[in-house]
Amino acid sequence: MRWLRPGLFVKRWLALMIVSLTVISVGIAYLLVVLFVQVEARVEGTPLWFEILTLGFLPVWLRVVLPMALGISLFIYALIGINRSLLGPLVANRTFAEWAYLVQTHRQLRQGIRVVAIGGGTGLPSALRAMKTETSNITAIVAVGDDGGSSGRLRRELGMLPPGDLRNNIVALARDEDLMTQVVNFRFNRGELEGHTFGNIFLAALVETQGSMDQAAMAAGRVLAIQGQVLPCTLDDIHLVADIRDKATGKVRHVEGESSITGTGGIIERLYLKPSSARALPAVMRSIINADLIVIGPGSLYTSIITNLLVNGMPEVIRTSKAVTVYVCNIATQPGETENYTVEDHILAIERHVGEGLVDIIIANNHYPDKNKGPNTIYVQPVPPVSPIYDRYQIIYTDLTDEQRPWRHDANKLRKALLSLNVPSIIDNMDEIHKGESSDYELQSVTDL
Repeated sequence: MRWLRPGLFVKRWLALMIVSLTVISVGIAYLLVVLFVQVEARVEGTPLWFEILTLGFLPVWLRVVLPMALGISLFIYALIGINRSLLGPLVANRTFAEWAYLVQTHRQLRQGIRVVAIGGGTGLPSALRAMKTETSNITAIVAVGDDGGSSGRLRRELGMLPPGDLRNNIVALARDEDLMTQVVNFRFNRGELEGHTFGNIFLAALVETQGSMDQAAMAAGRVLAIQGQVLPCTLDDIHLVADIRDKATGKVRHVEGESSITGTGGIIERLYLKPSSARALPAVMRSIINADLIVIGPGSLYTSIITNLLVNGMPEVIRTSKAVTVYVCNIATQPGETENYTVEDHILAIERHVGEGLVDIIIANNHYPDKNKGPNTIYVQPVPPVSPIYDRYQIIYTDLTDEQRPWRHDANKLRKALLSLNVPSIIDNMDEIHKGESSDYELQSVTDL
């Protein structure tokens, strides 16, 4: 019965098969009528063979019911048999009902809203986990400025984009995330591979065979059967450069490299990309244009989020998209990037780099538990009661904390917050508001970027 539930696109094909069999049956019945007339015309009485063939020895109602019952039974038996034969290699150890459930879930997720999540590091996977149970139309856009650890070594030795953030987000979209996390994030602790994760080596091999990091990420997604896709924000070899103010002297100095920027202990005044001409990947632009919901964050404010937004074409295409754009603010401050930052400071930092009005809604945490927080967790405080931020954005406060690691977002809580936005209705309202207004960038020009 599960196979007959709405949304699986099974009943329509069954109905077509039944109609086709009915048409064939009508043809056969007409042939029998013709034969009957011809036989009656040649001989007196009906021959025994024809009487048996047409069940003429039975009452009329049985001559109708018995063939129909037999035909339907054989049809169902044959249908089950052919499905077992064709789907056997795919079903593996699953029952027929379990396979039907998978098909149903797959269909439902394919019909979900189109979500684009922008960020990187360990923060963005929270947004992906939040939405992957609602839709498989997810595109994760990941920063590629990392120059430390295993990613940095592969970047220097192989000349490839850093794979670390891509790996984390590919794992987050996997159906069996627990197993994938164990395998993909396995870190070698001896030999020449010491310090490298299996996932980074895997992506490095795919880059060599597929030719580029975007193709490697998509190939990895197919191999791991993820729900959605993960893309680098750009294929250009970018490096982060920052103006950092020394806390003691107040002097501003130029620092290059993500690991160096976060390790200075100063205050980040401004972030740049080197080269400044780095352009967004065309597939990234298309995903944003076609999105229903754009989620920016959570993640490292400067080295993950603003890094993405500084890529040429990204702010313009986000503003052009009709999607609802949401900024998910971090729960805790991050040493080296956002010490003593409030929600307002996070927004003002984004505005300093890409201007006002990039997002429509801000979702921020308002729960600050002491349990499990540890000595290093400092919660991001809300926007002050009097602030111009309230005039520019809708701010939604809710509990987003994970019970075991309260400095991180709980995927279920974040999902509820995002779903409460009722995205399709918001999009319809925004269409009415902006009806007749001209945009700086039309679809064609954005695609050309």
